[in-house]
Amino acid sequence: MTTLNVELRVFYEARQQQIPAEVRQVMQRAGQELADSGQVDRALTVGDRAPRFRLPSATGQTVALDDLIAEGSVVLTFYRGTWCPYCNIALRALQQHHTDITARGARLVAVSPQIPDESLSLAEKHSLTFDVLSDIGSDTAKQYGLAFDLPDDLAAVYDKLGFDLQRVNDGHPRTLPLPATYVIDRESVIRWAFVNSDYTKRAEPSDIIAALDALS
Repeated sequence: MTTLNVELRVFYEARQQQIPAEVRQVMQRAGQELADSGQVDRALTVGDRAPRFRLPSATGQTVALDDLIAEGSVVLTFYRGTWCPYCNIALRALQQHHTDITARGARLVAVSPQIPDESLSLAEKHSLTFDVLSDIGSDTAKQYGLAFDLPDDLAAVYDKLGFDLQRVNDGHPRTLPLPATYVIDRESVIRWAFVNSDYTKRAEPSDIIAALDALS
């Protein structure tokens, strides 16, 4: 069975052939700068208390961490947005394992800085059965130590590619979260964490499930 990160790598290698060399250079330089910035080391990790949040869902509900952990453990995943093909691949993989997650008494929620309408189209497109939440302005991502600002040259590249982050992020086009996934217990303590500066790498669903098994 192909793992999520193998699938992401195959997609990445095919994608590289389609991107002009000068665009690849901007992306690679920005990626290296983010890796060198120490942002990953500043993000919350195992043993930290998960900051509370109340965020709107794609379906118009308000979802609060306090309410989620009252029912069981939580798998909280941060992604960049529907415009990011790596995010879409990762969310589809989580959907494929959603039954395994809920069978362990956990609730899966995905958070991005995009407006609810964008999240709704994503949920409909991929038939997602977990909550997709909007963290406009990335305030929750900031609390988890995940928010960063795109450099000017990469922001310009994203504009040229038609991602329209000004619209989908409701006037906060430069701020994105690092890809991250947390398993949070009922005491609001982070018990497992995946944080990476490389958006082409994501938490493996099998590792998330193993972390949930370790809780019990």
